[in-house]
Amino acid sequence: MALLKNSAALYKGLFFNTSASSNQLVLQCPACFPVYYYRRRNYSPQARAEVSPSAEQGCFLERIRRRQVLSLGAMVACISLYQANPASLAAEVKKGFQFVSDKKDGYSFLYPFGWQEVVVQGQDKVFKDVIEPLESVSINMVPTSKQDVRELGSPQEVADALIKRVLAPPSQKIKLVEASEHDADGKAYYTFEFTAQAPNFTRHALGAIAIANGKFYTLTTGANERRWEKMKDRLHTVVDSFKIDKL
Repeated sequence: MALLKNSAALYKGLFFNTSASSNQLVLQCPACFPVYYYRRRNYSPQARAEVSPSAEQGCFLERIRRRQVLSLGAMVACISLYQANPASLAAEVKKGFQFVSDKKDGYSFLYPFGWQEVVVQGQDKVFKDVIEPLESVSINMVPTSKQDVRELGSPQEVADALIKRVLAPPSQKIKLVEASEHDADGKAYYTFEFTAQAPNFTRHALGAIAIANGKFYTLTTGANERRWEKMKDRLHTVVDSFKIDKL
């Protein structure tokens, strides 16, 4: 795997002015993660909420009344959540996919069911297939003073520079298949498709980039070229589902 030790500086030199803290960021090439660089994220079980007993705990009718109030409150909360964000809930139940939403950093996307979350240095989130090491999705963010991705150049210019300098190591032969722009909820996104050819494999990948909340977001997903025809529709779904919310 190509470890891009200076990739934070590459991001900085590529497009935008970053804060001093960005110099501490270490990225790794998401196009060629080997299995042994992954480790599963340890999850701690959620603590169950406990309701403090009331002064009238011994009263059966009071306990029943409290349960009814709690049940009604939970029902109202669920209805309110659905009304507030029906698109997210619809995405969450899309057949064959799982929905992930990061409220702190303001992004969401879908990933294929069965992929597992792993920890990769320099990436905010990574999900990958447990059998096929090249099938993964990763998202990375770096600070920027830019307000819109279109300030950086055309989709082709930005994608080509990002792929060659950050997303793939210099030893791989890169081909930009296509790059385009689309708007969603008034925000500009660049999406692109590329291949990265190594001596013993070729990765066919898709990416999406956007700027919001003072950050440059990059989502990348892909698969081995030999499985591209089988996986391409699912990978396009991943990229198409990528959304950024204003914080």
